[in-house]
Amino acid sequence: MASLIRFNNVIVPILAILLVACDGALMRKYGADSGEVDVSGRQTTVQGAAQIGPGGIEEARRAAIDDAVMRASSQLKRRNAGSVISDVKVVDEWQDGEVYRIQALAVLSERQHCASPYRKKIVATGFPIMNAEQVSSSESQDLFSGIPREINNRLMETGDFIGRNLTNAVLYSRPDIAPEILPTTGSAESVIVNVARQYNAQFVLSGVIRGFRTESTEYVRGTGVLAEIKSMTRDFIGRRSIDFDVFVHDGFSGALLFQQRYSASILGDVSLPNGYNVGSERFNDTPSGHKIDELIQQASADLHRLFGCYPFTTRVLEATHHRIVIAAGAQDKIKAGDKLMIFSAAGIAPDGRGLSESVGILTVSEVSANTAAGSLDSGASRMVRPGDWVKSFASP
Repeated sequence: MASLIRFNNVIVPILAILLVACDGALMRKYGADSGEVDVSGRQTTVQGAAQIGPGGIEEARRAAIDDAVMRASSQLKRRNAGSVISDVKVVDEWQDGEVYRIQALAVLSERQHCASPYRKKIVATGFPIMNAEQVSSSESQDLFSGIPREINNRLMETGDFIGRNLTNAVLYSRPDIAPEILPTTGSAESVIVNVARQYNAQFVLSGVIRGFRTESTEYVRGTGVLAEIKSMTRDFIGRRSIDFDVFVHDGFSGALLFQQRYSASILGDVSLPNGYNVGSERFNDTPSGHKIDELIQQASADLHRLFGCYPFTTRVLEATHHRIVIAAGAQDKIKAGDKLMIFSAAGIAPDGRGLSESVGILTVSEVSANTAAGSLDSGASRMVRPGDWVKSFASP
């Protein structure tokens, strides 16, 4: 009897441990089926699923990865606000009837921006000033083209963008109502799309200098030499405010994607001598130039954080039954063997909302500096035409 009691004292705890372990395994399995497991600080394991359509298993696989990325991003950002997914690794994949499923491990970026596989083109236009009298003829005339040029330069320095400059042209004949565009012909969207098409750009950067007003730090009173000196120097030693708006439009639909105002106040020597170009060392050494440079850095960081993670998009240049040429190549980091989705431009809504259904998947076989060519995988739903959209998948 005593031996039986000792046996029970040993076996019962063991059975309890096994039951807890089994229960935990069932809970983990249930969590995996729901697509939300192993959330641990800066990584998570998720499932993604997609219906197998005309594009076949490859397209469904990529769509399932997109679904997994979206789920992982939602989970991780609840714990790490402002961060983004830097790496997604597919650890298992299978076909379940007409649905393709994947299981992936997603890791949060330490640098808080995604590692884009392709470089996106952005074209910068000039920033007109609302009150031209606020910048005198003796001051630098480079603000209007220099601010967007430098934002573009900072974006290129990240390695995620290819910048094009059209800063001698402006989109806004009425800067006071920007970002509304008043075109002489066509629509506002067509103005954006035409500029983007001219430079094969995915994004169009524009803006408006709302103000660059100088205020004296003290009221000038009295008469005589002292009052005269104060009056002469208050335009150079005083307080000055700088306010400019930055806009980014989608180059394919003309839709406004980003709108932000950047402001600063300068105290002291507020002059900005003629001939000082934005971004130069002597420009940044002035109090006004230093503040403007800080705003440029802030704007470029905001744009990189937002658009560095956008899917890469370009256009079809030529299309025959066996060969498709796109407006992106080695400079955009396109490589032989890459797969890109093609969407019909004819399927885009008039207001630019969304993409049409995918026509098929392009496999790249030839790459030059500015263009690449390849063929559609089997299962394409229709012929590809010049002007159709080419879009990257989410990073696998």
